[in-house]
Amino acid sequence: MARKESDMKILVVEDEKKVASFIKRGLEEEKYEVVTIHDGEEGLATASEKSFDLIILDVMLPKMDGVTIMKELRARKVLTPVLMLTAKNEVEDIVAGLDSGSDDYLTKPFAFAELLARVRALLRRSEFDRGAEIRFADLRLDPVTHKVWRAEKEIDLTAKEYALLEYLVRNPNQVLTRTMIAEHVWDYTFDSFTNIIDVYVNYLRKKIDREAEKKLIHTVRGVGYILRDEE
Repeated sequence: MARKESDMKILVVEDEKKVASFIKRGLEEEKYEVVTIHDGEEGLATASEKSFDLIILDVMLPKMDGVTIMKELRARKVLTPVLMLTAKNEVEDIVAGLDSGSDDYLTKPFAFAELLARVRALLRRSEFDRGAEIRFADLRLDPVTHKVWRAEKEIDLTAKEYALLEYLVRNPNQVLTRTMIAEHVWDYTFDSFTNIIDVYVNYLRKKIDREAEKKLIHTVRGVGYILRDEE
Protein backbone atom coordinates (compact mmCIF):
# COMPACT_ATOMS: atom_id res chain seq x y z
CA MET A 1 0.00 0.00 0.00
CA ALA A 2 1.37 3.42 -0.98
CA ARG A 3 2.23 5.72 1.89
CA LYS A 4 0.34 8.95 2.45
CA GLU A 5 2.03 12.33 1.99
CA SER A 6 1.67 12.95 5.73
CA ASP A 7 3.98 9.97 6.33
CA MET A 8 6.70 11.37 4.04
CA LYS A 9 9.53 13.57 5.26
CA ILE A 10 11.42 15.93 2.95
CA LEU A 11 14.70 17.74 3.65
CA VAL A 12 15.20 21.10 1.90
CA VAL A 13 18.79 22.42 1.83
CA GLU A 14 18.55 25.94 0.42
CA ASP A 15 20.44 29.05 1.59
CA GLU A 16 17.99 31.57 0.12
CA LYS A 17 15.55 31.76 3.00
CA LYS A 18 12.70 33.16 0.91
CA VAL A 19 13.03 30.26 -1.54
CA ALA A 20 13.30 27.73 1.29
CA SER A 21 10.21 29.21 2.96
CA PHE A 22 8.30 29.15 -0.34
CA ILE A 23 9.14 25.47 -0.86
CA LYS A 24 8.42 24.52 2.75
CA ARG A 25 5.06 26.29 2.81
CA GLY A 26 3.96 24.75 -0.47
CA LEU A 27 4.99 21.22 0.47
CA GLU A 28 3.39 21.48 3.89
CA GLU A 29 0.14 22.53 2.23
CA GLU A 30 0.41 19.22 0.34
CA LYS A 31 0.72 17.46 3.74
CA TYR A 32 4.44 16.60 3.55
CA GLU A 33 6.63 16.99 6.63
CA VAL A 34 9.45 19.41 5.77
CA VAL A 35 12.79 20.23 7.43
CA THR A 36 14.79 23.21 6.10
CA ILE A 37 18.57 23.74 6.40
CA HIS A 38 20.45 26.80 5.12
CA ASP A 39 24.09 25.74 4.77
CA GLY A 40 25.90 22.85 3.15
CA GLU A 41 27.76 21.40 6.13
CA GLU A 42 24.63 21.18 8.28
CA GLY A 43 22.71 19.87 5.28
CA LEU A 44 25.18 17.01 4.80
CA ALA A 45 25.14 16.15 8.50
CA THR A 46 21.33 16.16 8.66
CA ALA A 47 20.92 14.13 5.48
CA SER A 48 23.48 11.59 6.70
CA GLU A 49 22.20 11.19 10.24
CA LYS A 50 18.42 11.32 9.81
CA SER A 51 16.00 9.46 7.55
CA PHE A 52 14.17 11.31 4.77
CA ASP A 53 12.04 10.19 1.82
CA LEU A 54 13.43 12.94 -0.44
CA ILE A 55 16.10 15.66 -0.36
CA ILE A 56 15.76 18.95 -2.26
CA LEU A 57 19.30 20.28 -2.55
CA ASP A 58 20.49 23.63 -3.89
CA VAL A 59 23.80 23.60 -5.77
CA MET A 60 25.15 26.97 -4.56
CA LEU A 61 25.40 26.77 -0.77
CA PRO A 62 27.68 28.34 1.88
CA LYS A 63 30.29 26.10 3.57
CA MET A 64 29.79 23.19 1.13
CA ASP A 65 28.28 23.15 -2.36
CA GLY A 66 25.48 20.82 -3.42
CA VAL A 67 27.53 18.71 -5.83
CA THR A 68 30.09 17.97 -3.08
CA ILE A 69 27.26 17.10 -0.68
CA MET A 70 25.71 14.83 -3.29
CA LYS A 71 28.95 12.93 -3.90
CA GLU A 72 29.54 12.54 -0.18
CA LEU A 73 26.02 11.24 0.45
CA ARG A 74 26.38 8.58 -2.24
CA ALA A 75 29.85 7.68 -0.92
CA ARG A 76 28.22 7.14 2.49
CA LYS A 77 25.61 4.88 0.82
CA VAL A 78 22.77 7.31 1.47
CA LEU A 79 20.38 6.33 -1.35
CA THR A 80 17.62 8.86 -0.62
CA PRO A 81 16.28 10.39 -3.88
CA VAL A 82 17.68 13.90 -4.47
CA LEU A 83 16.25 16.76 -6.53
CA MET A 84 18.93 19.39 -7.19
CA LEU A 85 18.10 23.09 -7.63
CA THR A 86 20.28 25.59 -9.46
CA ALA A 87 20.20 28.79 -11.47
CA LYS A 88 22.36 27.13 -14.14
CA ASN A 89 20.75 25.42 -17.14
CA GLU A 90 23.60 24.46 -19.47
CA VAL A 91 23.77 20.80 -20.50
CA GLU A 92 27.22 20.46 -18.90
CA ASP A 93 25.91 21.75 -15.56
CA ILE A 94 22.92 19.41 -15.66
CA VAL A 95 25.17 16.45 -16.43
CA ALA A 96 27.56 17.44 -13.60
CA GLY A 97 24.68 17.48 -11.14
CA LEU A 98 23.33 14.14 -12.31
CA ASP A 99 26.81 12.62 -12.37
CA SER A 100 27.23 13.49 -8.72
CA GLY A 101 24.39 11.08 -7.96
CA SER A 102 21.26 13.22 -7.98
CA ASP A 103 18.02 11.80 -9.36
CA ASP A 104 16.60 14.92 -11.00
CA TYR A 105 17.42 18.56 -11.67
CA LEU A 106 15.32 21.73 -11.65
CA THR A 107 16.53 25.18 -12.73
CA LYS A 108 15.53 28.42 -11.05
CA PRO A 109 13.20 30.21 -11.32
CA PHE A 110 10.56 27.49 -11.27
CA ALA A 111 6.82 27.27 -10.71
CA PHE A 112 5.83 25.39 -7.56
CA ALA A 113 3.57 23.14 -9.65
CA GLU A 114 6.64 21.91 -11.55
CA LEU A 115 8.58 21.32 -8.33
CA LEU A 116 5.63 19.40 -6.88
CA ALA A 117 5.37 17.24 -10.00
CA ARG A 118 9.07 16.34 -9.72
CA VAL A 119 8.72 15.63 -6.01
CA ARG A 120 5.76 13.31 -6.57
CA ALA A 121 7.49 11.51 -9.43
CA LEU A 122 10.64 10.86 -7.37
CA LEU A 123 8.66 9.71 -4.34
CA ARG A 124 6.49 7.46 -6.50
CA ARG A 125 9.54 5.95 -8.19
CA SER A 126 11.18 5.38 -4.80
CA GLU A 127 8.05 3.67 -3.45
CA PHE A 128 8.04 1.14 -6.27
CA ASP A 129 11.82 0.77 -6.55
CA ARG A 130 11.82 -2.43 -4.51
CA GLY A 131 11.70 -6.05 -5.51
CA ALA A 132 13.50 -9.01 -7.00
CA GLU A 133 16.56 -8.72 -9.20
CA ILE A 134 15.99 -7.81 -12.84
CA ARG A 135 17.85 -9.82 -15.49
CA PHE A 136 18.48 -9.51 -19.20
CA ALA A 137 21.07 -11.62 -21.04
CA ASP A 138 24.08 -11.54 -18.70
CA LEU A 139 22.98 -8.26 -17.07
CA ARG A 140 21.73 -8.37 -13.48
CA LEU A 141 20.24 -5.38 -11.62
CA ASP A 142 19.33 -5.11 -7.94
CA PRO A 143 16.51 -2.53 -7.57
CA VAL A 144 17.10 -2.18 -3.83
CA THR A 145 20.83 -1.44 -3.80
CA HIS A 146 21.08 -0.21 -7.41
CA LYS A 147 24.01 -2.56 -7.98
CA VAL A 148 24.61 -3.85 -11.50
CA TRP A 149 26.58 -6.80 -12.84
CA ARG A 150 27.49 -7.85 -16.38
CA ALA A 151 28.32 -11.54 -16.20
CA GLU A 152 30.02 -11.67 -12.79
CA LYS A 153 31.64 -8.23 -12.99
CA GLU A 154 30.08 -5.50 -10.84
CA ILE A 155 29.63 -2.20 -12.71
CA ASP A 156 29.61 1.13 -10.90
CA LEU A 157 26.82 3.41 -12.17
CA THR A 158 25.58 6.83 -11.11
CA ALA A 159 21.95 7.13 -9.99
CA LYS A 160 20.82 8.43 -13.37
CA GLU A 161 22.83 5.86 -15.33
CA TYR A 162 21.17 3.16 -13.23
CA ALA A 163 17.69 4.64 -13.83
CA LEU A 164 18.28 4.69 -17.59
CA LEU A 165 19.61 1.12 -17.63
CA GLU A 166 16.71 -0.13 -15.52
CA TYR A 167 14.23 1.43 -17.95
CA LEU A 168 15.96 -0.29 -20.85
CA VAL A 169 16.08 -3.65 -19.05
CA ARG A 170 12.42 -3.45 -18.05
CA ASN A 171 11.54 -2.82 -21.72
CA PRO A 172 13.84 -5.16 -23.70
CA ASN A 173 13.49 -5.68 -27.45
CA GLN A 174 11.40 -2.52 -27.73
CA VAL A 175 12.42 0.65 -29.52
CA LEU A 176 12.42 3.40 -26.90
CA THR A 177 12.23 6.88 -28.37
CA ARG A 178 14.11 9.77 -26.81
CA THR A 179 10.75 11.25 -25.79
CA MET A 180 9.79 8.03 -23.99
CA ILE A 181 13.14 7.94 -22.21
CA ALA A 182 12.90 11.63 -21.23
CA GLU A 183 9.41 11.14 -19.79
CA HIS A 184 10.12 7.89 -17.93
CA VAL A 185 13.65 8.45 -16.67
CA TRP A 186 13.82 12.22 -16.26
CA ASP A 187 10.13 13.22 -16.21
CA TYR A 188 10.86 15.77 -18.94
CA THR A 189 9.00 16.11 -22.22
CA PHE A 190 10.91 18.82 -24.11
CA ASP A 191 13.08 18.05 -27.11
CA SER A 192 16.21 19.92 -25.99
CA PHE A 193 16.69 17.30 -23.28
CA THR A 194 17.54 14.64 -25.86
CA ASN A 195 21.20 15.78 -25.91
CA ILE A 196 21.51 14.67 -22.30
CA ILE A 197 19.86 11.34 -23.11
CA ASP A 198 22.47 10.71 -25.81
CA VAL A 199 25.24 11.62 -23.37
CA TYR A 200 23.94 9.11 -20.83
CA VAL A 201 23.44 6.33 -23.37
CA ASN A 202 27.08 6.81 -24.33
CA TYR A 203 28.08 6.61 -20.67
CA LEU A 204 26.18 3.33 -20.34
CA ARG A 205 27.69 1.88 -23.48
CA LYS A 206 31.20 2.53 -22.20
CA LYS A 207 30.42 0.78 -18.92
CA ILE A 208 28.09 -2.01 -20.10
CA ASP A 209 29.19 -2.85 -23.64
CA ARG A 210 32.73 -1.66 -24.29
CA GLU A 211 34.53 -4.70 -22.85
CA ALA A 212 31.82 -7.23 -23.78
CA GLU A 213 31.89 -9.34 -26.91
CA LYS A 214 28.13 -8.98 -27.39
CA LYS A 215 26.70 -5.46 -27.44
CA LEU A 216 23.30 -4.98 -25.81
CA ILE A 217 22.50 -1.28 -26.34
CA HIS A 218 21.70 -0.46 -29.98
CA THR A 219 20.80 2.79 -31.75
CA VAL A 220 17.72 2.98 -33.94
CA ARG A 221 18.79 5.83 -36.18
CA GLY A 222 16.52 8.86 -36.02
CA VAL A 223 14.26 7.23 -33.42
CA GLY A 224 15.96 6.15 -30.19
CA TYR A 225 17.48 3.07 -28.60
CA ILE A 226 16.76 -0.61 -28.06
CA LEU A 227 18.16 -3.22 -25.68
CA ARG A 228 18.49 -6.57 -27.43
CA ASP A 229 20.57 -9.71 -27.06
CA GLU A 230 21.66 -9.96 -30.68
CA GLU A 231 23.49 -7.91 -33.26
